[in-house]
Amino acid sequence: MDMVTSMPLEANSNGQILQAEAELFCHSFGYLKSMALQSVVKLRIPDVLHRYGGAASLPELLSTVPIHPNKLPYLPRLMKMLAAAGIFTAEDVPATVGDGEPTTLYHLNAVSRLLVDDASVNGGASMSPCVLLGTVPLFLGASLKLHEWLQSEEQATTETPFMLAHGGTLYGIGGRDSEFNTVFNKAMGASSEFVAALAVRECRDVFAGIKSLVDVAGGNGTTARTIAEAFPYVKCSVLDLPQVIQGISSHGTVEFVAGDMMEFVPPAEAVLLKYVLHNWSDQDCVKILTRCREAISHGEKAGKVIIIDTVVGSPSQQILESQVTMDLSMMMLFNGKVREEQNWHKIFLEAGFSHYKIHNVLGMRSLIEVQP
Repeated sequence: MDMVTSMPLEANSNGQILQAEAELFCHSFGYLKSMALQSVVKLRIPDVLHRYGGAASLPELLSTVPIHPNKLPYLPRLMKMLAAAGIFTAEDVPATVGDGEPTTLYHLNAVSRLLVDDASVNGGASMSPCVLLGTVPLFLGASLKLHEWLQSEEQATTETPFMLAHGGTLYGIGGRDSEFNTVFNKAMGASSEFVAALAVRECRDVFAGIKSLVDVAGGNGTTARTIAEAFPYVKCSVLDLPQVIQGISSHGTVEFVAGDMMEFVPPAEAVLLKYVLHNWSDQDCVKILTRCREAISHGEKAGKVIIIDTVVGSPSQQILESQVTMDLSMMMLFNGKVREEQNWHKIFLEAGFSHYKIHNVLGMRSLIEVQP
């Protein structure tokens, strides 16, 4: 036996191993953090804290949060876990009268403020619907099939873990589930509102001088409306499938066009693809971008494609983890992926573009200007 490996561990090595064990434990039970977060969103605890001025004591929470009286002793345990995870901030407060019991004051912090249904607090839409979407049973069921999918002979182009778990595609199965559709649409709307507000604030120069813009796969037009409000001189339209925009009427300067982006994109000076390309394979992305290049080539001068999507690679460990988690989500749900810059460069060239500029100002996302 090797003498070095058989020697007793030193004290600091023991400490490192025990720290690693604790970290591994937290990762193994990480789903409990997701479920606890889902629970406080459904109980609207961030809104309760907001109504108390941003912080509330345990007695105040216990008297306000709509849980069964039999379960009151368990709420502190839920809050303690989420405070330890960084979702809330906990402050121990000593008793102010006589021999009264000390209590804990829970504060909203940067994370939980995003869950408050008040734009004056979070700067935009509440992200609570996004939490609820990320924890729906359809997604959780797909994740349980990940190891089985990796061992399957089926081609990734024809099967995903979601399909293995549920026997159909996300849009096929989810489209028949009214409850899932409601959660999905609310989450997409909240995410669009959040990202669009950031984009028009942080990247105003990108939209300057544009007279017309088409938001490809723009859904209910949340992003297009935000752009139209920020830049009234831009004529905005939304292209999406007929069943997606059915019943949605034009709003102000925003028009809706029924169509398939794989076949045709209406002419415009700028084409926007917000969180679209990560759903598709490289081959499909080249096809979509080719249609976009054709759309911006009708004027006197070539326009540009504006992409809001993930460019993997960040000095922030938290943002990097969010990016690769998104990649795993795309692998699980679709035949898509998030991309590093060299991957983006390759598909831009194949689609006939020669210039691009990446603006890393949207957190886990980036805004990319692409031109012929």
